[in-house]
Amino acid sequence: MNFKFFITYTFSFFLCSSCISQISLSQKETKQEVSETLINEKAITNQKDEFVSDTTFVNLKDYSADFVFNMKYATADNFLKTKVYDCEACYLRYKTVKALLKANEKFMKKGYKIMLFDCYRPLDVQKKMWEIVSNPNYVADPKKGSIHNRGGAVDMSLVDANGKELDMGTPFDFFGPEASHDFENLSEEVKENRKTLRKIMTRSGFRIFDSEWWHYNLKNARKENLSNFKWTCD
Repeated sequence: MNFKFFITYTFSFFLCSSCISQISLSQKETKQEVSETLINEKAITNQKDEFVSDTTFVNLKDYSADFVFNMKYATADNFLKTKVYDCEACYLRYKTVKALLKANEKFMKKGYKIMLFDCYRPLDVQKKMWEIVSNPNYVADPKKGSIHNRGGAVDMSLVDANGKELDMGTPFDFFGPEASHDFENLSEEVKENRKTLRKIMTRSGFRIFDSEWWHYNLKNARKENLSNFKWTCD
C-alpha cells in the first residue's frame, strides 16, 4: 500500500464514521422530538380537562364512543306519547360524566355497555312534560324540579356484546310495583341483571331511585341548581 492511498483511505474512514455518528444522533433527536410531542399532546389534553369545571354541562359523546343511546324523549316512543326534545343528545355535568365513564369501564369488563334513555333535561322540557302529565307520581313538578334538571341523573339499562338489551323485568318508564328495586317476584335472570346494574352504579358514585330500576342519581347532585341550559341541534 503506497502512502497516498493510505492517507486517502484513512481520511475516508473517519469521514464516514462522522457521517454515521451524525445520522445516529439525528435519529435519536427525531425519536426524542416525537416522544416529547406525544407527551406534550397528552399534557394538553389533560390540561384541557383540568380547565373544565365539574359543574359544566358537556356532551357525553365528546368523551366516549362506548355508550348506546336510545333517547326516548327525542321520539314519541315514551309514556307521554309525544316528542319533547328537539333533537337527541346526552348532556350532563362534567362530574356526572366522569362517574359514568368509570361505571361503563366496569360494565365493559363484564361484556356489557350502558344504554341511555335520558340524561340532562332542561327545565323548559320539564314544564312541557308537566303540562302533558301533571301527576308527581310520573313527572316531577318543575317548581321543585328533578335531578335530571340539575344534570346529575341518568335513565339507563345495559346491553350485551351483541347490542341486545338485558331483561330488567319491565320496560323503561313502567310505573308499576314491578319496576321497584325491592320487588321480588322476578325471574332469577332479571334479579341478576338488576343486581349487576345496581352494584356497579352504586360503587361508581350513584344512588338508586327506589321505584325505578333504570334511574340513577349522582351522589349529592341535588345540591346543584336547576338549569334551563339548552344544547344546539345540528
